[in-house]
Amino acid sequence: MAVKRSAGILVFRFVSGEVEVLLGHMGGPYFARKDASAWSIPKGEYEQDETAEAAARREFQEELGLPAPEGEYVPLGEVKQSGGKIVTIWAVAGELDPALVDPGTFEMEWPPRSGTLQEFPEIDRVGWFDLETAAVKLGAGQRPFLGRLAEHLAIVS
Repeated sequence: MAVKRSAGILVFRFVSGEVEVLLGHMGGPYFARKDASAWSIPKGEYEQDETAEAAARREFQEELGLPAPEGEYVPLGEVKQSGGKIVTIWAVAGELDPALVDPGTFEMEWPPRSGTLQEFPEIDRVGWFDLETAAVKLGAGQRPFLGRLAEHLAIVS
């Protein structure tokens, strides 16, 4: 069985000298009433015939409805999540107005075992967060990327 791979882009900016990152709240009924660990770096799965960076840009566009920011893409490496999926993330400095986000959608059977398919947004809201707040909002499998971003910014600052 092939290992599932996912790639994404962590957009960051500086506000009053502090780093903020852009996260999306996962859409759908399972996350509707959750906040802690219910946010994600915009990312998605890809197949072997696509490069990770190309997939990251494509997924950003699909999930947020906006093109990925232009700029220097800094590789933050890979993390193997508890379910075995390998996630690869790049960071890029940029600005994005959350009000402009037009998320993609997905279909799922809801309520469970009802036979009814419903459509939900991939991401139901987007926000900017300082690194400390982002660490609470992100799932555990994505938190290492915040530390890697902080390390990178300390090196280049």
